[in-house]
Amino acid sequence: MFLNNLSFQRFSSALFRKITRIKTPWFKNLFISQFAKIYKIAWQDYERQSPEQFINFNDFFTRELKAGARPISEAAIVSPADGKIAASGALDKTQFIHAKGHHFTLESLIADPQLAETFKDGSFATIYLSPRDYHRIHMPVDGKLLRTIHIPGKLYSVSLKTAKKIPALFAENERHVSLFETPYGKMIVILVGAINVSSIETVWSGTVTPPYGKLLQYSDYQKEGISLKKGEEMGRFNMGSTAIVITEKGNLMLDPLIKEYQPIKLGEPLFHLQEESF
Repeated sequence: MFLNNLSFQRFSSALFRKITRIKTPWFKNLFISQFAKIYKIAWQDYERQSPEQFINFNDFFTRELKAGARPISEAAIVSPADGKIAASGALDKTQFIHAKGHHFTLESLIADPQLAETFKDGSFATIYLSPRDYHRIHMPVDGKLLRTIHIPGKLYSVSLKTAKKIPALFAENERHVSLFETPYGKMIVILVGAINVSSIETVWSGTVTPPYGKLLQYSDYQKEGISLKKGEEMGRFNMGSTAIVITEKGNLMLDPLIKEYQPIKLGEPLFHLQEESF
C-alpha cells in the first residue's frame, strides 16, 4: 500500500492545510462563500461578515466573534466552545463511563498516570465542534497555567458518527492537554486533533502541533505566571475538532440541563457549585 492509514491522515491534513491558506481572491472567496452556504454560517455573530474580508479560508474558519455575541454565564465553569455535548458525567476512579459508548482511562488520554490520580472520581464534559461552529476555545473559568502535554497520535475524524465506531477514539488521536489551577481546584482542558485539523494553537505558545513523528512533549509553565480570565481566549483549532473539560472531585456538579448531543454555546453553564440553586 502506498500510504498506511496514519500516513494518509497526515498527508490529507497537510494538503488541506495548504489549500486553506491559499490567498488568491477568487478561490478563497468562492471556497468561503460555498462553505458558509452549505453549513449555514450565522454571519450575524461575527465581526467580519463577507468572504472578501478574510485573508484565506483558515482566516475565515478561525473568525472572531462580534463583541457580546457570547455572554459568559455566572456558573462556576462554563463551556469553552460552541458545539454539541458528545458525552458528560463522572469518572469511575480514572475511567470514563458512557463516553461515546466506549470505556477508556484518563491515563491513556493524558499520558500521565500521576496526574490522572489527581482527577480520580472527578467529572468531565466533551464538546464536539462541527465545521459550522466557532473554532476558538476560551477559558471555562479563571485559571493559572501549570503545565501542558502534547501527545502525538492519529488523526481520525471526531464526528459523532465516527466516534461510535472507533473504541477509545480520543485516546488515539493527537491531543494537547493543558492543566490549570482554578478557584475550584485543578482543571484539565484537552484539545483533540482530527483529520484535516492542520494545527492546534494556544495563546501562550502559538502553534503547538509538533512536526510529524515528534515524541511526547511535556512543558512546565509554573514559573511563567500565565493566568487567563474566564471567557478569555486560550486557543483555537485550524479546522474542527473536540474539547474536553475535566474537573477534580469536589463540590462541582454538571449543569442539570446538560444532555448528550445537546447544542451548547461558548459561555453557557457547564458546572455549578453544588450549593447553588437553579
